[in-house]
Amino acid sequence: MAMKTLKAVKCPTDELSLSNCAIVQVGDFDAKTCPHITVTTGPSQNFVFSIKNDGKVAPGTIGFSLPQRKWASLSLNQEITVRPYMANPAKEYISNLTLAVDYLSKKGANSAEGYDTEKMEKEFGMSFAPSKLAMKEDQFLVFQFHDKRTLMLQVKELEVLTMSGGDQPKPRKGHFGILTSNTQIRFEKVEGSTIKLTGNRKGKVVYQSAIPQDWDFTKMGIGGLDKEFSDIFRRAFASRVFPPDLVEQLGVKHVKGILLYGPPGTGKTLIARQIGKMLNAREPKIVNGPQILDKYVGESEANIRKLFADAEEEQARCGNMSGLHIIILDEIDAICKARGSVAGSSAVHDTVVNQLLSKIDGVDEINNILVIGMTNRKDMIDDALLRPGRLEVQMEIGLPSEDGRVQILTIHTSSIKGNDKLDSNVDLVELAAQTKNFSGAELAGLVRAATSTAMNRYIKHTSKIELEPDAFEKMKILHQDFMAALKDIKPAFGCSENQIEPLMANDVFNWGEPVRRVLNDGALLLSQAKNSERTPLVSVLIEGPPQSGKTALAAKIAHDSDIPFVRVCTPEKMVGFTESAKCHAIKQVFEDAYKSPLSLVIVDDIERLLDYAPIGPRYSNLSLQTLLVLLKKLPPKGRKLMVIATTSRKDVLRDMEMLNTFNAIIRAPNLTTGEHLLAALELMDSFSKEELTSLTKRAQDKRVWIGIKKLLSLVEMAKQMDEGQRVNKLLMLLEEEQAIEPFL
Repeated sequence: MAMKTLKAVKCPTDELSLSNCAIVQVGDFDAKTCPHITVTTGPSQNFVFSIKNDGKVAPGTIGFSLPQRKWASLSLNQEITVRPYMANPAKEYISNLTLAVDYLSKKGANSAEGYDTEKMEKEFGMSFAPSKLAMKEDQFLVFQFHDKRTLMLQVKELEVLTMSGGDQPKPRKGHFGILTSNTQIRFEKVEGSTIKLTGNRKGKVVYQSAIPQDWDFTKMGIGGLDKEFSDIFRRAFASRVFPPDLVEQLGVKHVKGILLYGPPGTGKTLIARQIGKMLNAREPKIVNGPQILDKYVGESEANIRKLFADAEEEQARCGNMSGLHIIILDEIDAICKARGSVAGSSAVHDTVVNQLLSKIDGVDEINNILVIGMTNRKDMIDDALLRPGRLEVQMEIGLPSEDGRVQILTIHTSSIKGNDKLDSNVDLVELAAQTKNFSGAELAGLVRAATSTAMNRYIKHTSKIELEPDAFEKMKILHQDFMAALKDIKPAFGCSENQIEPLMANDVFNWGEPVRRVLNDGALLLSQAKNSERTPLVSVLIEGPPQSGKTALAAKIAHDSDIPFVRVCTPEKMVGFTESAKCHAIKQVFEDAYKSPLSLVIVDDIERLLDYAPIGPRYSNLSLQTLLVLLKKLPPKGRKLMVIATTSRKDVLRDMEMLNTFNAIIRAPNLTTGEHLLAALELMDSFSKEELTSLTKRAQDKRVWIGIKKLLSLVEMAKQMDEGQRVNKLLMLLEEEQAIEPFL
């Protein structure tokens, strides 16, 4: 059966909506020979639906329920590409399914009414297993249990069976699958819901997952840094393998300094300590930078000299046969700031830098030292310290890759696993995939948090704290302990959900083609940012009238991007900042983004960041120049960055010559027709069917001009009226705002 273009319409009846299938004419797609279809709504936006044939839909159309349209971001009368989908029985049959449960409508919900999960599982299986319903992670479903209220279900997690030769089929975590009569189903209530679930049905099958063990450096307690270790050895230690006489004949000088820099918690200090342990050298001297500084004149410089005293004495006594002396300077930026950058008459920092330079590579040269400096602010260090002959080898210790995270988790769980306290269903490979942009320290914290959660399970919280009997023997760290720990441990360079979610707190309403175009263009630019090797920086400006939903659309694109590092640069966080403080805050957002392999930055309300005011006109030239530079600056090699900016004053940005800095400009317009208005009102789910029918008769053919954010505010005001008066109140408010063509 060939690919077709169909028009999305409403599901013809409530009964058909309960089937969770898309409804089509048998002439378009025959459900007997083609039970599943793939619906394409935009670039890389594919959704699989099970279908049902019914004559109530017109040929060339396909009926979707409201939850289906919300999930797939479909609008009415949208033309979509539909093609058959052939399920793979060897890989796509669901073995375990977890569904989050809530009321479809909160109105009249009875929190005392219980729902037996064991009976729900049986009825759910009988209702949908025969049709082999297709399901995808995060998909919404409706389910009418017995004669009770209709429930809203969301697919939270699923595992599919994988057939491999003649071996026993093994479940694995998946994102899509087909429901069968053998599927084990588990229900859990949505967080914050008042629904009451009863019964003990878990529906989870424990299975053994293999964890690869062939990792380097695990015995040293370092994971994910194999390449960095190899580069350090090649640059800094190759010459020390050969006899001193041969090195002298070659005229080679040993590397005397290494600088390790990168985000906090990535293992810089750990590498320095392990280098000291594995080398045949004197006991390393480990000093924190601030410990060098002293309030008395000359004492800071004396502290530097003391660090090198032993090496100088042995060099004078033993010459080339002297042992290697390692000096580890943690937080080296505290004492090696660029000379002249620190205010004050004493210039203590300058003299400390001078003393360190003379000791590493001065007139009285010593060849038996290795200085290892560590910092997360390489930009603050004096340039003279970074030239060859001093801190010559500069190695960035970045965030670990997925393979590196597996190594780190393996190291930190080795003791737990060795003592048989790690449950067999804990898959470190899967956990590593879920911990994008976690540093090594944060992964260690994740393991500690999971262990604490497991321990808490065996503590009796009564009038006094007591351990359960045989707690030590029964203790196991489970998969759900790590899932709970993920809620407690958030990566410093991770997706800032607490910044993004408030921007789309009222959801994004796909009321028509203009919204679809913004989302589709956003998805296309995201794909470019992720996959293009020629454009490591992709920037887009979303412009439109005030209250047209630009910020929510930018947040929606960011939320759906699956980019591990997302930050929001917004004026509300910079209220009262001086110009220089504001520029520093903006620059810091971009600097943090450069540390992640793939990042996204939202620059919201850009004219407010520039302190623009129409009276005058006035704006901050310093902020403008900062943004112009940062929006053009390419990220470091191997890093990719996408910037989404929003504005209501495109004309102002044109006058400031800022528009040319963006790769693309997308318009987010207001609602302009009665059809747009009615589509938005239906998605808001604030009016009954009778009220929507009345609104359709009175407003369908009217011209409209209103932003979705303003419309939402008016709808919420009208909802406070009695049910019979809400339609008139809304239309009156729209007419007062001159947002709709006047009624005769």
